[in-house]
Amino acid sequence: MSSSVSREPSRSGRHARRPRGLVAAAAGVAVAVVAGVAVWASRGGEEPAGVTAGEPVAVDASASGEVPPASAPASAGPSRSVPASPKSTIAATQPVATGGWIPIDSAAWNAQVAKFKATKADPPGNAGNLAEFRADCTYSHRKADDPIVFPGLPGASHMHSFVGNKAVDAGTTADDLMKFTASTCKPAVDHSAYWVPTLYDAATKKPVEPTGFRVYYRSIRNNSTGIMPMPDGLREIAGDAKKKVPTPRGAQGQFYCAFYGPGNLDGDSRSDNGNWPICGKPAHLHFTLQFPDCWDGKHLDSPNHKEHVAFGTDQGCPADHPVRIPALTFEITYGVTGSKAGYYLSSDPDGRSASSMHGDAFLMWDAAAMNQRVRNCIAQRRTCDNDGYDPFSF
Repeated sequence: MSSSVSREPSRSGRHARRPRGLVAAAAGVAVAVVAGVAVWASRGGEEPAGVTAGEPVAVDASASGEVPPASAPASAGPSRSVPASPKSTIAATQPVATGGWIPIDSAAWNAQVAKFKATKADPPGNAGNLAEFRADCTYSHRKADDPIVFPGLPGASHMHSFVGNKAVDAGTTADDLMKFTASTCKPAVDHSAYWVPTLYDAATKKPVEPTGFRVYYRSIRNNSTGIMPMPDGLREIAGDAKKKVPTPRGAQGQFYCAFYGPGNLDGDSRSDNGNWPICGKPAHLHFTLQFPDCWDGKHLDSPNHKEHVAFGTDQGCPADHPVRIPALTFEITYGVTGSKAGYYLSSDPDGRSASSMHGDAFLMWDAAAMNQRVRNCIAQRRTCDNDGYDPFSF
């Protein structure tokens, strides 16, 4: 994919330009190209789990990098209190999870595949040729919950900042995402939940929530051969919450500075500990997080929440992860410019580095809408925004 520039969300609902260009390296690491300078993004799924797909194993939450804090911080944001609901089609037909592996309902997946194959592409008009569609989201709520790593255990996680589905808490299931569909994301057909560790100002100890959160569903390869839609209920985690290494100027997985026009990626200066850029106005802090683009076709989740997905290449997907799917990319904007005191993440409150930055996605779309977008935008390699083809991209 060639590096170019597109637009960030604006208050008017249209979009201003944003750093463009995620190029997958052979090892599966992605790099964001902003104003001609490379910024390496955190890679998901890079730590081998040492397990075989389908093999029952003991569940170890720490394998994903999510380690419960000594004392969970108080949650903020809405609490969901709803009566028990009947199982949806998703839950009613879902095979039983074994040892952390959550198998997909084969009949439901085969039905979605058949409908996808029958889906015809809409005429693209003058849409751009970057193979992607997206959801633009705003901050929803903050909780020390993680329904992927610590399902049913409220307060067991470090603090997370959630966007998308407003009903998400520790007890959220795939069925809940389809039943409680109020969301801070557009389009409305995206009922998914996305979250990252909460960022804090090191001087004030106050949370710094995202002011922009764009989720791209895109091809990170030079072709879309064999592309398939995302299955509902798929869980993914990118990055490593246990990683505790410095992120000085030019480091992999760092926060960077960007704005409309040429950006000062590393900032005009750095925080006192060297881990955080101080941006020249009007730039502000950004982070780019890249997810894999291949799936094993059998499981919606795995014990370490990464083993069921993998990175492919331009030649295709690995034999044990043969299904090519759109690669999620989180592009996160924080409305701050940096300071000498710097910041810290809830996943590393003492280290004050950015290396523990990670992201979670619990996917749930209207299946017909997902199928149409993958057909129009990824398979046909055309640029789409929230509503469909984007004639203003280039």
